Amino acid sequence: MEAVVGGDPLVLLRVPEAVAEFLSSLRAKKLSVNTVAGYERDLRLVAEIAAGLAGVPVADLEVRALAGRLVRGAFAEFSQPRSAASVNRAWSAWNQFLTFCVAEGLLEGNPMAAVPRPRQPAKAPKPFLGDGTASATLLERIAAGARKARDPWVERDLVVLGLALVTGMRSAELLGLTLGSIGGSPGDRRVQVLGKGGRTRSLPIEPPVEQLVERYLRSRMERFGLASLPRSAALLVDTAGEPLRRGGLQYLVRQCYRYAGVHDRVQRGTLVHALRHEFATRLAERGASAHELMELLGHSSIVTGQAYVASSAREVRRAAQGNPAYGVLDRLLAGPVAAGGEGASALGG
Repeated sequence: MEAVVGGDPLVLLRVPEAVAEFLSSLRAKKLSVNTVAGYERDLRLVAEIAAGLAGVPVADLEVRALAGRLVRGAFAEFSQPRSAASVNRAWSAWNQFLTFCVAEGLLEGNPMAAVPRPRQPAKAPKPFLGDGTASATLLERIAAGARKARDPWVERDLVVLGLALVTGMRSAELLGLTLGSIGGSPGDRRVQVLGKGGRTRSLPIEPPVEQLVERYLRSRMERFGLASLPRSAALLVDTAGEPLRRGGLQYLVRQCYRYAGVHDRVQRGTLVHALRHEFATRLAERGASAHELMELLGHSSIVTGQAYVASSAREVRRAAQGNPAYGVLDRLLAGPVAAGGEGASALGG
């Protein structure tokens, strides 16, 4: 069925049907199940509000009714109880959906230009708090058997923490690893990682991590009475030999923080992700560029890598030390202005 609007025929389709077609089109992008579910949820919630404002059941809401005023009103109501991040996510989903509708001849133009988008402050990296020794403390204490568990497995725990700290992988990337993900000759091993949006990247690992993985795999075969492991097998497993899941990974890492005594150095809002932030921050402190961090972390933009470089306290201090005013102050303090004498520092009380 078609309607002529502005001289061009528009295909008449209801919003739920158009949403279904849009979600089906996303298969080609190879998005994760969770990402597609997020799109579906945000599209459905805003559509239900828009239908209410239009005075029709959502099943009868036509795509051609999605004018700027209606969508803007729906987003205004949707936004009230939600954070800026949630509104931005929904805005992006609807922008993509309505762009799809224009391409399919369901709308003349995308009305999202009429919908304000909240400004979201840039997120600062959240590595471990303190003097930079928390990751060493974590590894050393877990290696010494600090984590008390019903069925302890030090080798597995160390592989989880070690891989996260030397590669900066996301939780889903760690959980998606198989034995076949690790390749290359001894001393030149690399891990093939499947990241966001189906993008792959190759991350180098050095001999200490190679040995850690080998020790873990030997312990795994002994634990479960296996003579060998297929390359298709999940790299990380739980104490029953099943592939480690998201909840299990979060519990394991939380317990490691607790028993290693570094839980108070983990910033709010992070858990496994704190290991990724720690990886990037410490590399930035040692001179890694924003471009290098972008490649290692699997970001699509250099901007996020720049945040780690900008937040590196050591690099900021080094840059600030180059201020020529320090030289002037040094000379002044060595002269008569310092006649007041030297005594205990007044800084810090």
